[in-house]
Amino acid sequence: MKCGVFMEVYTQELPLRTSRRVELIDITSMVSGVLESSGIRNGILNVFSRHSTSAIFINENESRLLSDIESMLEGTVPVDASYGHNAIDNNADSHLRAVLLGGSQTVPVINGSMDLGTWQSIFFAELDGPRNRRIRVSVAGKP
Repeated sequence: MKCGVFMEVYTQELPLRTSRRVELIDITSMVSGVLESSGIRNGILNVFSRHSTSAIFINENESRLLSDIESMLEGTVPVDASYGHNAIDNNADSHLRAVLLGGSQTVPVINGSMDLGTWQSIFFAELDGPRNRRIRVSVAGKP
């Protein structure tokens, strides 16, 4: 794909209300809606969590796998370990889990669609809920 000098950039914030302390939410359709609204056909799309106790990741939307991911997070970063940050607001595990998963993902946009693999979905990981959250989706490219 050739891309000229001029690109369009479209940004939209998505509100999200979570209901559990740890919750993995498939946001693929929400993000796809932003892409459609952008009118951009070829370029890149970035999904960014505006919070330090949440994350964005890409993986398969299969219930047992999602349960395994939650178990992996608990095993790797237990809630009840002795963390220095807990002296401030008792959620260090949430911050550390967010570091492991990452705060954003970028996906190629080709012919108006996200170029995700067959089994890939975009997830918002709530790691310190329930809360009201905001996700920033930015699309850059050519219409």
